[in-house]
Amino acid sequence: MRRQYGVLTAVLNFAVASDIILRSPARGVKLPAVGVRHRRVLQPAELEALAEELEESCSSGLMVYMGAVLGMRWGECAGLRVEHFNFADRSLTISNQRTRGWGGRMIEQPPKSEAGRRTLSLPDALMDLLAAHMARRGITAADPDACLFVGPEGLPLEYSGFRQRRWLPARAAIGRPDLEFHDLRRTNATSMVQAGVDMKTAQSRLGHSDPRLTLGIYAQTTTAADRKAATVLAERLMPDPNGRSRPAADVR
Repeated sequence: MRRQYGVLTAVLNFAVASDIILRSPARGVKLPAVGVRHRRVLQPAELEALAEELEESCSSGLMVYMGAVLGMRWGECAGLRVEHFNFADRSLTISNQRTRGWGGRMIEQPPKSEAGRRTLSLPDALMDLLAAHMARRGITAADPDACLFVGPEGLPLEYSGFRQRRWLPARAAIGRPDLEFHDLRRTNATSMVQAGVDMKTAQSRLGHSDPRLTLGIYAQTTTAADRKAATVLAERLMPDPNGRSRPAADVR
């Protein structure tokens, strides 16, 4: 609703600036508050099970860790080619994505924002999975135009086909029928916040132009994090049951 309202407002403001109308009828409209959608982040065992299901059905298990460890969107994973990887630096540059265009046809284009174009460091464990995936595909660094993930006929991925024939059966098999690919990205954001990754780095790795998006939408509060906060506050502010003195709280 807010996205549609934003487009309508832009059109009407242009009409006002062009003296086509005197006043925007959208001015002063109060939109309903945006509710936070809480979704359970995936645990390591669930990620492993999901990756195994996708690997068995379509050799796409690596996509699970691209989403969870790197925070990549589905379109960014689908748009990956060998040329996007720097194997010497153990990094990849996200500069392309596959998305649905006019009439639902798949197109390739740059990320929607400058922040979306980013270079990410890859951990050793992910590099090992990448090497194994490329070996199974029969591609090497000498094949820069080769897609990392392909469909049944070896063509670039189609979203609807991937979702219907690959994703839905895999999520049902692990007992998570509500799971969406974007939940891997939420898991990534939440894990970075839990691990104490600074907000600037988290924002950069996720490709967000605004850190409020990182915290407000993607980073979910977890029971473990809430329990840790409660323990820290109790140790800081409550009397010690053993009679030891607590350090004075800094209230500046």
